[in-house]
Amino acid sequence: MATQLMRNLMRLGNSLGVSLYRRSHGRIGGGAKGLQVCLLTVPGRRTGQPHTVAVAFMEHDGAHLVMGSGGGQKPEPQWMRNLRVASRATIQIGDEVREVTPRITAGEERDRLWHDVVLARAPFFVKYEERSGRTIPIAVLR
Repeated sequence: MATQLMRNLMRLGNSLGVSLYRRSHGRIGGGAKGLQVCLLTVPGRRTGQPHTVAVAFMEHDGAHLVMGSGGGQKPEPQWMRNLRVASRATIQIGDEVREVTPRITAGEERDRLWHDVVLARAPFFVKYEERSGRTIPIAVLR
């Protein structure tokens, strides 16, 4: 019961956040903990229906990095699970919407980005990884 309630509250919060971001052209909801926030739209892995979430991102080498931290929750965020199988997605930053190709990093590349980019800019992500008990995935969006 409590788990379903939390899921419903999370969905409501995401819907409100996405709506505010769009209506304010990214001025409301466009940043969190010193990071920029974008709207990521990715097809669902089972239904193919588009799902939009507000996610923090970092710019790096001409691409956007998104981290599937889920704020330190144990399960991987659904949007990251969807990105794993998606060949295309869209991101909206402010008023600009663009199509991107997602690629999930692994091994040495993931570790290098995690330490040299993510933790260098946002050291609090280490707490998310510790709390979740899993390796936080990083997707490159180009």
